[in-house]
Amino acid sequence: MLPSPLSLFTTWFVLQAAAAPAAGSQVLTPQDFKQTIADGVWFIEHFSPYCRHCRNFEPTWNRVVDEFEKKPDLGIHLAQVNCALNGDLCTENGVTGYPQMNLYRNGQFIETFTKDRDFGILVDFLLARAEPTANSLSSSTVVEQEEMAAGIVPVDENSMIQVSQAESNPLGEVVSLTIETFDSFVAQAPTFVKFFAPWCGHCKKLAPAWVQVARRMQHKLNIAEVNCDEFKSLCSNQGITGYPMLFYYSHGAKTEYSGSRKYEPLVAFADKAASPTMQPISAHDLDKVVHENPVAYVLLLSSANEHIVNKVAKDSQLLLGSPPVFVSSSKELFTRYDIPTTESWTILAFKDNDPKEPTSVFNSSISDTLSTWLFANRLPTSLELSRDMFQQVMNAPHNPLVVIAATPNNVQNDVSSKLNDIAKKWRLRKSYVGRQDVVFTWMDADQWGSWMKSMYGVKVNDQPKVVVADHNRLVYWDRDTTGHPIQLNAISIFSAIEGVYGNKIRSKHSENILERLLRVFNSSLTSTEGFIIAHPYIAVLLILGFLAAVVMAIKKLLDDDTDLQSGHRYIKGGRLD
Repeated sequence: MLPSPLSLFTTWFVLQAAAAPAAGSQVLTPQDFKQTIADGVWFIEHFSPYCRHCRNFEPTWNRVVDEFEKKPDLGIHLAQVNCALNGDLCTENGVTGYPQMNLYRNGQFIETFTKDRDFGILVDFLLARAEPTANSLSSSTVVEQEEMAAGIVPVDENSMIQVSQAESNPLGEVVSLTIETFDSFVAQAPTFVKFFAPWCGHCKKLAPAWVQVARRMQHKLNIAEVNCDEFKSLCSNQGITGYPMLFYYSHGAKTEYSGSRKYEPLVAFADKAASPTMQPISAHDLDKVVHENPVAYVLLLSSANEHIVNKVAKDSQLLLGSPPVFVSSSKELFTRYDIPTTESWTILAFKDNDPKEPTSVFNSSISDTLSTWLFANRLPTSLELSRDMFQQVMNAPHNPLVVIAATPNNVQNDVSSKLNDIAKKWRLRKSYVGRQDVVFTWMDADQWGSWMKSMYGVKVNDQPKVVVADHNRLVYWDRDTTGHPIQLNAISIFSAIEGVYGNKIRSKHSENILERLLRVFNSSLTSTEGFIIAHPYIAVLLILGFLAAVVMAIKKLLDDDTDLQSGHRYIKGGRLD
């Protein structure tokens, strides 16, 4: 039996009533959404009336609405979108759960609110993003805003330096790149790229978060993607070995992102990548910032030099803010660190929270490139080789030697302190200058014991075990020049390092012979595959040439009319005689 029109109307009315928004809050629809948020700051709650969290949050939302209705001069507007009735609009706005609150400014998405849905936290969040009227701004504030818009960074009270900034991600969208557009796109501004395959389950799971990241990074950082099923040669050239793989490109270099694929860690990485790479500092604040950072760089300028500031800003982009780079033109700092005033610029590296003396100095007389120097000095003298730091240390671009002390849990503090002292003594020796750099680390043997045993044959009981590793070559050394196992003291460790430098001690492989053969074989296959994908026509010609050579060799054997027995001739079509 078909339902009556009256029952259908009643059902529709009940659903509409259940889907009603919070009292007193403006409700937007696809018809008026863009027009409404086109002017000013808008904080939009995307909700579903069937969502328990939304119903629990409703009283708090109403309090926030009331709070800002009393303060219209702040320029904050609040509204809602009912996703049960306007699902397409919510999907377009990147909504992945309820309630989700997005902030928009003059029609453009700015960010998603990701903190606790507490009244005080929400009010503080919105107050920090308020857009007061022009009359409420002081003249000094207006000047500062104009300077920032022009890309001018104050270095100290006496000077200004202008740093050029490029517009990025104007639409807040993921850009799909092709073979034709990839190189030019990543060259024009820093870009975070996802390499994926449409059939990949992990890629499908990442897709909504990637869209959200693009929205969050609008006007801050380019977010792009490459379909590796469609552009196989491009992905092969970029070293893609699995899906999804994420790379950050900046000024001709790239860094692989190996962190979590969830929205929050991705945004944290992108925010750090998009943050200004250089911060102004005064002589008075230097000790403070060095004490706050295990490693810090300071660019000293004897006069305003836009070219070198832009150069350092670009080359330090891939550091992603770690370590931070500070800039100053203070004459006091030139005097404090005995930098000749004839030097137009100098970069100092400070490590281990010690502002007394820089561990390294870079200027125009150094033969190394600036980016090489920045990466070679980015790590503290000693550190824990944890999961988060593993890639930065073991796969560092300058391929350092890594001293690893596998440490039982009960002596980690003592080992860390002792290793730090040993590392500082090594820096004072300066034996590493012009040679392979050395990084001193310790590892939690309880957590990494099986890995240490498989890689370096180390079995830790109650005492730390020490090896020197060259992860780039997958080799290691576990004995010093006396032939004894390396001990956790300066004499033994320095002896081992000098032995490595002088090729006086024999290395061991981190892989067994079968693993090495398989790696070489796999590398050969990968190289061959890459060549075929990159140069298909040449590959076809080479294959045809090889087949032609084989055919000619076989034909030559068949046409040979000389019998193996002396004095006999074989005539084609005839017989032996």
